[in-house]
Amino acid sequence: MSIKVLIVDDHRTFREGLRALLENEADIAVVGEGADGREAVELARELSPDVVIIGAGMPNLNGIEATCQILADQPHAKVIGLAIQSDVQFVLKMLRAGASGCLLKDCCQQDLARAIRIVDSHITFLSAEIAHVAAEEHSLHNAANSSSYRPALTGREREVLKLMAEGKSTKTIAAHLEISVKTVETYRWRIRNKLNLHSLAELTKYAVREGLVDLDY
Repeated sequence: MSIKVLIVDDHRTFREGLRALLENEADIAVVGEGADGREAVELARELSPDVVIIGAGMPNLNGIEATCQILADQPHAKVIGLAIQSDVQFVLKMLRAGASGCLLKDCCQQDLARAIRIVDSHITFLSAEIAHVAAEEHSLHNAANSSSYRPALTGREREVLKLMAEGKSTKTIAAHLEISVKTVETYRWRIRNKLNLHSLAELTKYAVREGLVDLDY
């Protein structure tokens, strides 16, 4: 079954270029296009896409707010944000809004089909350029904060964190590691408290910086 994709961007030529690119992918089907954030929300509700590709700055409703509304209506959907440049704040806000990945607009054609397949498999995708900037921002934040020391994670905690950063559910992690759901929940609690990081965006950044998440799937 094809992965249903909705493309939303305020530049028609750019949308048409992405559609033409994805039409060459046998397992991906573009089911619609939108030109602004409100249209994105309406089309997502109408078409129930598997993956929504959405630009950062759009009229009526920006990409971050549109992502929040789309996922509130369609929690099964995956959202990939398109950044104009390596804007770490946009990336972090998109991840906090629930996006499953981010790409730079000027290089997305090279990585887009791969990113779609990855997020459709419930794994977070950050293009290499964006991941580098996010990791750098994380390091600078730690250097500026004298209380940023974090105890080392155990091997099993690192395994759990890797799977969390890849978007795996507690149940899936338990099955993968052959441990109970309750044990996974305990590990998740320990990881958050050891690192003093409590959102998925923060944990994903940490996992990227530590090299736990492979960006070249």
